[in-house]
Amino acid sequence: MASEKKIEKNQCRPDGGFPAPLHILVVDDEVNIRKTLSMCLETEGHGVTAVSNFQDALAEASRKSFELAFVDLRLGTDNGLDLIPALLATTPWLKIIVITVYASIDTAVEAMRRGATDYIPKPFTPAQIKLAVRKVFEVRSLEQRVATLQEDLGRVHPEIDFGSTSPAMQRAVNLARQVASSEATILLRGESGTGKTVLARAIHAWSPRASNPISIVSCPSFSSELLESELFGHVRGAFTGAVSDNPGRIAACEGGTLFLDEISDLPLSLQPKLLRFLQDKEYERVGDNLTRKADVRIITATNINLEKAVQDGRFREDLFYRLNVIQIEIPPLRERSDDVLTLAERLLVFFGRVNHRSYIGFTKEALAALGRYHWPGNVRELSNVIERAAILCRSDRVGLECFPANLMTGDLSPKIGDPVTIEKIEEQHIRRVLANTKSLQEAADILGIDQATLWRRRKKYGI
Repeated sequence: MASEKKIEKNQCRPDGGFPAPLHILVVDDEVNIRKTLSMCLETEGHGVTAVSNFQDALAEASRKSFELAFVDLRLGTDNGLDLIPALLATTPWLKIIVITVYASIDTAVEAMRRGATDYIPKPFTPAQIKLAVRKVFEVRSLEQRVATLQEDLGRVHPEIDFGSTSPAMQRAVNLARQVASSEATILLRGESGTGKTVLARAIHAWSPRASNPISIVSCPSFSSELLESELFGHVRGAFTGAVSDNPGRIAACEGGTLFLDEISDLPLSLQPKLLRFLQDKEYERVGDNLTRKADVRIITATNINLEKAVQDGRFREDLFYRLNVIQIEIPPLRERSDDVLTLAERLLVFFGRVNHRSYIGFTKEALAALGRYHWPGNVRELSNVIERAAILCRSDRVGLECFPANLMTGDLSPKIGDPVTIEKIEEQHIRRVLANTKSLQEAADILGIDQATLWRRRKKYGI
């Protein structure tokens, strides 16, 4: 075949070689193409697995971790385009290069739409293969550098570490990485303490806006009047106490990101102004008629049911849909219990270093207590508990005596699937929601019931 004749083994080695090999999957139903590509790539020092069909490709991807895949557009009776999302579902970081003799603009566009990184028509030259692999290698190197930087940040802010064995948490982080480079508005959802602010910072750091400022505003921290001034700014004399101009947070983070925490507390009077800014990037300072424009990305977060707030008339429906372009749900720590001990050990190392101490780890009793507690305060509560233990511990291994009383006695609350009644599960759920909300109305919104029903449940369970 022409494609085979154009590839010569001695032409495939890149200048200087690759400092680290890639693990590459080749999927093509033509045996000669598989052999030729494998020879070329292996000569460059890469590890290659070659298969002939859709099913074998998915089987190999489920068993091994690949950084790059060459996928033929025609795989017998199967369409190679259908393989792209299937491979990405198993390996989100995989870079996919489509190879085909049936090259066209339409198939190239469709391949990219489905997640392909590059598109090479057959017959291809050694230079094309070398260049394509080099591009993927450079992208991989950049991703590894970002990961290293994130680890370095984790030494200063340990909560930045997003390593997790939880599929839900992995999906959240993978989605955050995927959309970070876009300009889409992002809504982060999750309980208090799950790390929404930390993830917002990470999205900014992963985005092209990383070199520009990020500003964080907690909506409940300001009155309606002060929040408007804080966001949009004001001119001198706009209100009592406005002794000088204030450019506002939006102007201050030009080219960067504005994170609005607890967006559900944004006053109704400000919601149309935020909606206008999201749509047109235009706003006015308080006391000024001059229309200004700003290039600022908006990320928001909430721990309540915004859909319920829309139904109750407390949040504008058009604003909700504008904010909810990309929704990322962060699971509570109790739903990723396998992560608790790993996080605890990392936090212990960090807080030990902060307090100039070195710890071997936790006693068996302490590990058991950490594992069975339900962590209603999520990662923030875990971080506080470990910081306290690191300060109080006087031996090289943290024991139960260094934990708060609720951990020392253990949290005996039932878990989903335990042999207990539904009422017991309901009682514990209501207790936790009440403990993590600021008002009965907020608790009722989260629970999906009205205040009268919540009052009756509290009376029934003696809460």
